[in-house]
Amino acid sequence: MKKLLAVILAGMMALAVAGCGGGEKKAEAPKADAKPLTVVRVAYMPNMGSAATLFTGIEQGYFKEVGLEVKPFQFQGGPAEIAAMGSGDIDVAQIGHGAHKLCIQGQAKIFHMDGTSLADAVVANKSKGINKVADLKGKMVAVQSGTSSEIILKLALADAGLTMDDLKTVEMDANGMVTAIVSGKIDACATWSPSTITIQQGLKDNYLVLADNNTYVSKVTFPSSFITTDKYAKEHKDTLVKFSQALYKAQNYRKAHIEDVAKMLAKKLEVPEKTMLASTGEGNWLDGAFFKKALADGTVQKYYENQQKVFLDSGAIKEKVDVNKYVLFDIMKEAFANFEKSNSGK
Repeated sequence: MKKLLAVILAGMMALAVAGCGGGEKKAEAPKADAKPLTVVRVAYMPNMGSAATLFTGIEQGYFKEVGLEVKPFQFQGGPAEIAAMGSGDIDVAQIGHGAHKLCIQGQAKIFHMDGTSLADAVVANKSKGINKVADLKGKMVAVQSGTSSEIILKLALADAGLTMDDLKTVEMDANGMVTAIVSGKIDACATWSPSTITIQQGLKDNYLVLADNNTYVSKVTFPSSFITTDKYAKEHKDTLVKFSQALYKAQNYRKAHIEDVAKMLAKKLEVPEKTMLASTGEGNWLDGAFFKKALADGTVQKYYENQQKVFLDSGAIKEKVDVNKYVLFDIMKEAFANFEKSNSGK
């Protein structure tokens, strides 16, 4: 009997060991030859136009699919992002129209076109006696130099026969403008979404849009872009191609699910969902169908050439520069080819 019991116990122990061995096999460590993800530090601004593609790529796992780990860092304007890249704290940044001037001047390289903006506007408090752009003469107007804020203001003033010298300008970032105009400390400001939406909510019936991107859409496009330094582009071309490839996929998702993206961003950026949803109409959300044609027929290049003309006409830059010197079309095209190949048949 004792012998039989010993045999049974031995069998049970063998089964237990086998069971443990099976559990260990399921939780086995990653293969030694698995490649670690390449970290890319990315600057963005807390608005729909700047953050939508980036965070879509992160949340949908598109960057990880190409072997990248993105670490996002929030900034309040393109010039500050470019300064951070110059000091080596950031690898890649997303900028609006205004900061492209610095790319033209050689401070950064453009490697991916994100969209075209409809978010910039010159807005005013009607209770300050402002009903048209000409009424800004002598008024206190906030602007953020070097950004699309400055560009849209100068375009509006030129149409009214005014210059910046005709105003009492004050330098502010987008967040500061909201508080200042709603409290009555300034009369008007040039800013972008979602600040424009928050200002509208604060001023209510006294909110007035004097000019926006749509005012000049027949004359010029206002592209937003992902950029990097010349040094990073030379040393990490493969990383930029992968990053751009993931962005194309994110842009497709963004256009098809723009309201879902807005809700996701509201949580990520800690912005009211209503405010972010109201921003969905303030950009042309480009996708693969656009880039397939636009990269091939030169439309993308034309956008950047037209953009440069705005800077020339406003005096922001002094001489024309060949766009091929600061726009990396080779990366755009290689990344798009990889994107199409990876998504064929899906």
